[in-house]
Amino acid sequence: MSDKIFDVVIVGSGAAGLTAALHLADRFDVAVLAKGSISDGSTAKAQGGIAAVLDAGDNFENHIKDTFTAGAGLNRRSTVEYVVEHAPEAIEHLAEIGVPFNPGNQFGERWHLTREGGHSHRRIVHVDDATGLAVQKALQKAAHAHPRIRLIPDMAAIDLISGRHCQDSSDSRDIHGVYAYNSWNGKVQRFLGRATILATGGAGQVYQHSTAPKGATGDGIAMAWRAGARVSNLEFNQFHPTALYNPEGTHFLITEAMRGEGGQLKIPTDGHRFMPDFDDRNELAPRDIVARAIDHEIKRLGLNYVYLDISHRPAEFIEQHFPTIRAHLLEQGIDITTQPIPVVPAMHYTCGGVLTDINGRTDLPGLYAIGEVAQSGLHGANRLASNSLLECLVFGEAAARHITENWDNLSEPPAVRPWDDSRVTNSDEEIVVQHNWHEIRRAMWDYVGIVRSNKRLMRARHRLDNLAHEIADYYGNFHVSPELIELRNLIDVAGLVVRCALSRKESRGLHFNLDYPDTLPVAVDTVLTP
Repeated sequence: MSDKIFDVVIVGSGAAGLTAALHLADRFDVAVLAKGSISDGSTAKAQGGIAAVLDAGDNFENHIKDTFTAGAGLNRRSTVEYVVEHAPEAIEHLAEIGVPFNPGNQFGERWHLTREGGHSHRRIVHVDDATGLAVQKALQKAAHAHPRIRLIPDMAAIDLISGRHCQDSSDSRDIHGVYAYNSWNGKVQRFLGRATILATGGAGQVYQHSTAPKGATGDGIAMAWRAGARVSNLEFNQFHPTALYNPEGTHFLITEAMRGEGGQLKIPTDGHRFMPDFDDRNELAPRDIVARAIDHEIKRLGLNYVYLDISHRPAEFIEQHFPTIRAHLLEQGIDITTQPIPVVPAMHYTCGGVLTDINGRTDLPGLYAIGEVAQSGLHGANRLASNSLLECLVFGEAAARHITENWDNLSEPPAVRPWDDSRVTNSDEEIVVQHNWHEIRRAMWDYVGIVRSNKRLMRARHRLDNLAHEIADYYGNFHVSPELIELRNLIDVAGLVVRCALSRKESRGLHFNLDYPDTLPVAVDTVLTP
């Protein structure tokens, strides 16, 4: 098995990974690894848009304040300022490579700006209701055309390569690349570089009900933790308030922008609009407040779902602003121009992750983490709507710049041992992997969901500890497969979420514990050290 040697190895092919690759490739040879196809990640599924101060009546301080309000004061000020101030140029870069943002419909307005929950102004640029897909296509086209970027699909990263994997084994914490499983030939390959960037997305699939793509299994968080990096704030899991109800548990996201354009949440039985009972901002309150309100009404009244209703707006307006959602729901027998949409909260975004600085650097030399995999200080205890793609764009450029400026300080990859699985055998018990996968996700949904308690968290820890021992034994005795790699990462991340949740003795943002209902006067990150 030969080494695949590049200057920089990027794991993840969404907005964060591709942005970093494009900013690096004029000087360096870059590999971008994807677990499935290049466009399989969360970016292509993002509907709403990207937040940036682009209107004359808005300013950076407004965006910063809104981000802090949503994040319940846990945000890192320097990070929020950096991201907000670099947002306009990130949007310009996307426009330059061909993202067709909706044009403005008022005199002097370059692009149409919509508003979403938690924002005090209209500042969301978008491409209809499929912004992420347009961004993914443009970035992917530009990366594919660049001669120094190699896009490599069907590579499931297993572990980061550090000193202990080198032929001259050492305790060095430097990261030199990754071992990855090639789904085409069933072999494990080594991808080596001076710098490694994790852009693997979040851990949405750790929960039973999720809007995240199937591959969102916390791979980067788990790999970084096993390699020795700190993780932070993993108790803050954002449940999107409005996902299309599906009793089978697969949820289609209904964009925040629908509430921004007048959509109302109602009780199905009597049509009561209930958000004014919970918050003065009504449907435009931050996501954690809206999700808890929906959860409260569902449990109080024994409902399966509530309604999101925008049918009071003109049909032409709805068709123009939400063509993708309308088409999808028509296939489900729902015409949103005349009917309300049955919705429930579903796990949507991982606000914590691998602890990084403003350049995307982790604790481990040579390792960067950007996008949803990272805890950069931007989101605090709850992500503000449409700050997610923005984070990917800004930190993709920041990490690339830092690598470029510090290239001479990054070490050449040493000789690395090949992957050794000679001691293990093929398994005929794939059903065990599926059973454990579902058991993890059910336990997290039941005990570590929107509303928590010490008793529920302890029950989750007990169940997950038992599963962790079983999965470790299983992993050590059979050949790796993509499903087994994901299962190993899921159990690691689920355990870290519970540990973070048990450590926080308050309720703040997305973390609400019945045993600690008050918010402490000082906001402090939860940080776990391997």
